[in-house]
Amino acid sequence: MKNELNITLIQAALVWENPEANRNQFSEKIAALTTKTDLIVLPEMFTTGFTMNAEALAEEAEGTTLKWMQSQASTYDTAITGSVIVKEGESYFNRLYFVFPTGDVVTYDKKHTFTLAGEHKIYTAGTKKLLVDYKGWKLCPLVCYDLRFPVWSRNTEDYDVLLYVANWPEKRIMAWDTLLQARAIENMSYCIGVNRVGMDGNGHSYVGHSAVYDVLGEQISTAENDVEFTQTIILDKEHITQHRKHLQFLVDRDRFTLE
Repeated sequence: MKNELNITLIQAALVWENPEANRNQFSEKIAALTTKTDLIVLPEMFTTGFTMNAEALAEEAEGTTLKWMQSQASTYDTAITGSVIVKEGESYFNRLYFVFPTGDVVTYDKKHTFTLAGEHKIYTAGTKKLLVDYKGWKLCPLVCYDLRFPVWSRNTEDYDVLLYVANWPEKRIMAWDTLLQARAIENMSYCIGVNRVGMDGNGHSYVGHSAVYDVLGEQISTAENDVEFTQTIILDKEHITQHRKHLQFLVDRDRFTLE
C-alpha cells in the first residue's frame, strides 16, 4: 500500500470531434511531465468534446483510444482515466476507462445522462457504480452530471477518492465548484474534478476550475482557470485516516439501498 498517491490533472482545450488531434495533444502533455505520477486524469469525452454525434464518432469497446490509453499507461508506468464515446451492440455509452499500468482495464458507464443536452436520447445510462482498488487506495470514478446526485456518490463503501471527469460549462461553474467541495465534505474523501477549457462546436464556453479537495473540503490544488494546465497533487492516506478517526462523521451516515 502507498501512503501517498500522486494524481496528475490535465485541463485542456479539446479539438471538437477530432479524436486523433486530441490523442496527439494529450500524448504531448503526458510526455512533458517532469515528475513520476500514479494516475493521470483526463476530461470527459476527451477525444471529441461533449457531442451528441455518437453514430459518427463512437469507437468499439476495445478501440483506438483504449489502445492509446494502454500504450500511455505502459510507457509511463502509470494509470490513466477519462471517458470516451463507445458503441456496444446497438447502444452508445459515455464510458470511463480506468487503465492500470499493466494494461488491465475497468469501466464505468455514466449513470446520469444530461437531459438538458439530450444525452439521454443518444446514450444508454449505466447502472453500476465502479470502485477501483489501486495501490492500496479505493477510488470511485464518476462522470460530469453525476456530480449533481449525492445519493449515487455517497460513500457507503469507505472509498478514499471520489473522482469526476467533466465537460462542465462556464454558465454553471459555480455549481461545479460548490458541489465538488460538498462531495468531499459529506463523504470525508478526497474529491477530484477535471474539467476542460475552451469553446466547443455548439458554442458552449468552458473555464476549467479543475480542482482537488481534501476530506475537510479544503482545496489543495492551485486554482488555474480559463487556461490549459497540468498539475500533480499528492494525496496522503494518513490525512484520511486521522480525520475519519477523530470526527467519525461516516459512522453516523444513513444506511440505504439503491433500487
